[in-house]
Amino acid sequence: MEKLESLLKEQLNRQLMQVVISNPRSGQSSSKIKLRPVILKGELRFQTEQIIGPKVFHENWRAEDLTVQILDWMEKSFRQLQLESQTISATVLVSKKGKVTIKKKLQRGCVKQGRLEHNRRKRYILEEGKPVPFLVDLGVMTPEGRVVHAKYDKFRQINRFLEFIEDIRAELPKDREVTILDFGCGKSYLTFAMYEYLHKVRQMDVRIIGLDLKEDVIESCNRLSETYGYEKLHFWLGDVANYKASGPVDMVVTLHACDTATDYALYQAVTWGAKVILSVPCCQHELNGQLENEILHPVLKYGLLKERMSALITDGLRAELLSQQGYETQILEFIDMEHTPKNVLIRAVKRGAGGSGNWESYKACADFLHISGTLERLLMQNPETASVCQMRTS
Repeated sequence: MEKLESLLKEQLNRQLMQVVISNPRSGQSSSKIKLRPVILKGELRFQTEQIIGPKVFHENWRAEDLTVQILDWMEKSFRQLQLESQTISATVLVSKKGKVTIKKKLQRGCVKQGRLEHNRRKRYILEEGKPVPFLVDLGVMTPEGRVVHAKYDKFRQINRFLEFIEDIRAELPKDREVTILDFGCGKSYLTFAMYEYLHKVRQMDVRIIGLDLKEDVIESCNRLSETYGYEKLHFWLGDVANYKASGPVDMVVTLHACDTATDYALYQAVTWGAKVILSVPCCQHELNGQLENEILHPVLKYGLLKERMSALITDGLRAELLSQQGYETQILEFIDMEHTPKNVLIRAVKRGAGGSGNWESYKACADFLHISGTLERLLMQNPETASVCQMRTS
């Protein structure tokens, strides 16, 4: 049971999606137990749903208490546990003699995370009813802290993004200043939110640089940063492709950077060895002009479908290239499709020199579709990153 205990301590967090405990031992009144994370009064809890006969019973637990209870259930009452999180899928089997077998695999592809709200009104990291100065100035909140109705989707997006930040916070350095670069920051809703959360709420020593091509936007954001006393939040005018880092870069954020600007940002992040990459791509036009395949012609002849397929293929191949460079890479839903079509987030965490991606598989896919993207070209032009890619063969 020690390995199961270790698994539960590792996975009972915000990234958990669901656990199903089943296959009851003889004489057990409960046929199945399900559990999921919920937010209660701003705190992370885990709600169990236990089926006993025709009735369903719910109970809310702290992670440490639930770990003890699950171990007891698996030792005495059940023989199977299935766990699904944002990072892994795990199956736990207990034999009649009490032997525990655990099989784990990394999640691949697009993983949709369940919502954590328990009550009708969701509690956000930046709460409604508590005015946040930058949200007031950016028109998301009123001075009283009420979210402006027309900006509610933006408010949800900001908080969703902060949940992703919280999930990777442990990966960032704790013994020195953390440097974060935000390429294509625009009006900087999320850049200000990131600084507010990490610096003010989490008390981290963090320096954030926002980069954009619009001079008036940069000037406005710098004025606001000074007004709020954000001493280590700065906005610079510049192009991501030509930006030169003056020191270590720990995290790279690129949100809605248009077309190949995302590729340049990802390439810069890889060459700097950034520990974390968070990217929400936008306007993936490059491969749309290249995509050709006779077998797929009945689908690709429709412009709308070709455009959507090109965007998804672009992001999938970007994720694969990051995997080859030593990143544990996921494609996640940033915000519900009903609120914005730009809802795919690529999250990559540096794990080692060599990743799980496969260069031959990547090239076979690209050749099949007659495409070659900017990120591939940039990586292959750099001898160091090219050698890493080409090492990842079957």
